[in-house]
Amino acid sequence: MNVNLREHIKTLEASNRVFHHIKGKQPGATVVFFAGIHGNEFAGVNALNAVMPQLNENMLRGEIFGVYGNIKALRVNKRFIDLDLNRLWTSRQLQQLEAESNPENELLEQIDLYKFIKCVLASTDNPIYFIDLHTTSSKTLPFITINDALINRKFSSCFNVPVVLGIEEYLEGPLLSYLNTMGYVSLGFESGQHTDPQAVKSCEAFVYLVLNYTGNLIRPEPKKLNTYKNELKTASRHINSIFEVIYKYHIKPDEDFKMYGGFESFQSIRKGTLLANSDGEDVYCNYSAKLFMPLYQKSGKDGFFIIKPIPRFFLKLSELLRMAKADHLLTFLPGITWYDKTSGILKANLKVARFLTKSIFHLFGYRNKQIDESHLLLYNRERVAKKAMYKNETWY
Repeated sequence: MNVNLREHIKTLEASNRVFHHIKGKQPGATVVFFAGIHGNEFAGVNALNAVMPQLNENMLRGEIFGVYGNIKALRVNKRFIDLDLNRLWTSRQLQQLEAESNPENELLEQIDLYKFIKCVLASTDNPIYFIDLHTTSSKTLPFITINDALINRKFSSCFNVPVVLGIEEYLEGPLLSYLNTMGYVSLGFESGQHTDPQAVKSCEAFVYLVLNYTGNLIRPEPKKLNTYKNELKTASRHINSIFEVIYKYHIKPDEDFKMYGGFESFQSIRKGTLLANSDGEDVYCNYSAKLFMPLYQKSGKDGFFIIKPIPRFFLKLSELLRMAKADHLLTFLPGITWYDKTSGILKANLKVARFLTKSIFHLFGYRNKQIDESHLLLYNRERVAKKAMYKNETWY
């Protein structure tokens, strides 16, 4: 165990959930940084511990929080104890959470986080930003993950790093997906490999730049801004394209999965590339695209993802369609009906609408979740996005 990790675990023994909190003397946005939702990911904790002590109430507008995710798992340097805390934020789970009679480990952590989030939401009418800081088990460029709402796209474009859309279609219950259903700007930032010192540097740069773009810094330091912008540009190899997830290899219960060595995120691969071994059988790539987050740790069910860049034309077209609220036209298609119009949820009967491709719905801001063999629910982030809350922000 390295010295830094030992010191953090010692600090965590008597820690509060909120390990940094500064309220500026001037009104402004509220920014919540989550760190350590996975207990083997310390870069976010390190970065906040480096940046936040340099700030004080006289330097800031609004309010900033640094929040521990899974404290128990952080103490033992494990992704989780019993359950992945970043897979529990479904509406069903949150309803059950209220009735838990004897919660333990991750459920206790979730109850505490849930209470904190509700308190923050009730405390202000100013813009609120939720930032979830992570690292990966494989080598990677720093990158942002978002649920595909235009407010998330616009804010993400402030940073010179790759942005990945659509991962919510392949993951059940991430914290950011829950926050996005309520319409707030919510980003995930993956700063690098778990134990890479560069991951901490990239995360420090990102935290400071977030506070600049949210307007929380009254007088940001020009030299520091330039240094941090160059830090992210260099670490991301000047790649700032927007990518979309097109495939995930899901590890089944009791499956013996092993990723072959040497792969890293954003690596270009060809169809037929040998990637992994599953229960003694080789696993080959079915796409010529880019590899994303190959798994090099024992915990976790996401073996690897495949991503591809989205052409600028389609990004612009989707923006125009959403601004025109053209998604109401989708219900004229066979097999498509409203499931919950207020929440922006469509229902697709696959027996009738099988000819419709995912890309059509993606243009209008819809991402899908399968509810049974013949039906999909399609969720739209634009209809719930709190655009009015952010319309006066400088980045909007």
